[in-house]
Amino acid sequence: MEIPEYVQEILRRLEGAGHEAWCVGGAVRDALLGREAGDWDVTSGAEPEAVLSLFAPHALPTGLKHGTVTVAPGGGRSVEVTTFRRDGDYLDHRHPERVEFTRSLAEDLARRDFTVNAIAVNLRGELSDPFGGRADLAAHVLRAVGDPEKRFQEDALRILRGLRFASRLGFSIEPGTAKAIRRCAPLLERIAPERVLTELTGILCGEHVLDVLLEYPDVLGVVLPEILPCVGFDQRSVYHCYDVWAHTAHAAAAALDGMNVPYMVGTLAGDDTAFLLMRDTESARTFCEEIHEMLR
Repeated sequence: MEIPEYVQEILRRLEGAGHEAWCVGGAVRDALLGREAGDWDVTSGAEPEAVLSLFAPHALPTGLKHGTVTVAPGGGRSVEVTTFRRDGDYLDHRHPERVEFTRSLAEDLARRDFTVNAIAVNLRGELSDPFGGRADLAAHVLRAVGDPEKRFQEDALRILRGLRFASRLGFSIEPGTAKAIRRCAPLLERIAPERVLTELTGILCGEHVLDVLLEYPDVLGVVLPEILPCVGFDQRSVYHCYDVWAHTAHAAAAALDGMNVPYMVGTLAGDDTAFLLMRDTESARTFCEEIHEMLR
């Protein structure tokens, strides 16, 4: 795995100061898949004050409560360095009430969402993979770390993150994890709309969005209840081989084919995907009203 030089320099400095340091998260996952890695994150045994001191004046205290310091070595790049930690209770189903720093990488990985995101690599290319993330990468499977229902009750946004990963990577969701996603989906009502919007945009921009839209309308319907009447709604036309939701899903996926412009859900102007979603939900509502009027 090729770790960028600016990230290697951060690892070297931390190790040189006597601290354990590993790359972790989405960049490691994508690099192992042979995909272009995005933002690199580092986890370390160094506590935030030590990181701030070690990288001054290029370190910013962006999340000290949760052990995160952003290191900006120059060149427009930045790396979040977070201390190994255990999380306390998540009373709001989004953020831990407290965190406890630890010296254990394994404990830090145990708090993460999916096994494919709980793989760490150090400066020498040694991997730490206590939850079988590499095997799940090879099988193209998304599996929660530990008890899936607990993971989603802790942070309900992980539900949409899982669907986004499935849409982007083309992974199937392991049955126990999928069941927990559905059981915990009502918790999405407690998540800030802007965070939901970001995840929905990611889902719609995924190469495998069709599979996710067809498989999880019940989950998406928690945050977009307008789509629920479309599911199973027979269009009663020789020109339509799908129900309204399947038609919408295929149309939305086709609109993305060959395009890479981010589609913002809820902004209809100039947005073909959002228009297709909203147009068909409106069609279903209007048709229901017309039938109701005929039966009065």
